[in-house]
Amino acid sequence: MSCSLADIIPEDWALWSKTKPQCLKPLLGGLTNKSYLISASDGGMVLRLNSAISEALNLDRATEAEVLALAHRAELCAPLVHYDANHQYVVSHFVAGQHWQANEAGLVSLAAMLRRIHALPPVASHLDVHKKVASYWRAIDSKAEFTPELRALAEQVNSHIERATALSDGVYLCHNDLLLENLIVADDGQLYAIDWEYAAMGDAFYELAVVIDGHGLNESQQQLLITEYLARPVTDTDWQRLRHWRVIYRYLTVLWYAVQWSSGRMANAETAHDIVEQIHNIEAW
Repeated sequence: MSCSLADIIPEDWALWSKTKPQCLKPLLGGLTNKSYLISASDGGMVLRLNSAISEALNLDRATEAEVLALAHRAELCAPLVHYDANHQYVVSHFVAGQHWQANEAGLVSLAAMLRRIHALPPVASHLDVHKKVASYWRAIDSKAEFTPELRALAEQVNSHIERATALSDGVYLCHNDLLLENLIVADDGQLYAIDWEYAAMGDAFYELAVVIDGHGLNESQQQLLITEYLARPVTDTDWQRLRHWRVIYRYLTVLWYAVQWSSGRMANAETAHDIVEQIHNIEAW
């Protein structure tokens, strides 16, 4: 079935396709952007229209375009076709496959991918947690029912930021959003990462925190992933460092949802309740 929206295909499609592409269907899964499966001159592609609230979400589209080019050359992402110079959309080849699974083989494969990502050339953009927090707060409704509790949480998180920074061993280029919907195991077995919009230089243990919390990995899964990634036994200091970054990641996640709620995109009672619950979970951890 074709897409019902006639204006999905960008007007400058001739920059990346010999014939005008056709929209086949919307793709589910993204909370920020809208993606569509399209048919173009070189076969199946994915057209991602960037979110209208990219700035409020502190998304650096210029950096994403730069990182995608690096990841494309390293064969770490779905093959890139075109990134709009105005940063309104991106086109990549469609990769047929399945979502990544957190079994032993999957964890070993993901650890290897993380090492390859973190070995990519550096870029200018850095994950500055304080700046990201400040950016989120500028977009959060000060009158929201959850705002007082969210503000009270900030001081607790600041201590974790200080400790995590003190334990850092340097910065690496990180994807920073390797959740289930952003990991695809192709039919040939190769693991790809998609949606690099949060990519920046940062602490490798923040990346590990995103994976561990985002996939709900248990202790044995965490042990395997970190051991494979570090290629050495995990130390007590490693676990402490990871815990600090997990708290920070959870805080950034709840701020992200607060921004979405404030923008009107998720302004419902269920989201507000989830935000309060996330705050309480961080406080109790």
